[in-house]
Amino acid sequence: MLTVTYSVPNISCGHCVHTIKSEVASLTGVQRVEADLATKKVTIQFDAPATEQTLRARLAEINYPAAAN
Repeated sequence: MLTVTYSVPNISCGHCVHTIKSEVASLTGVQRVEADLATKKVTIQFDAPATEQTLRARLAEINYPAAAN
């Protein structure tokens, strides 16, 4: 299992946190999603077939793009 943490500047409320958690968790291979309003960070634990590319793509699709590293 892999774990990644992304900075997501668009997180501004509890609804944002809920949306990110539910949308990213729906991806096959995603085991756990944590979104933190205070730090504006999203931590995701995942296995194949999910990849960092699919995670970043889903965040962008739902208007919460991860900041460039």
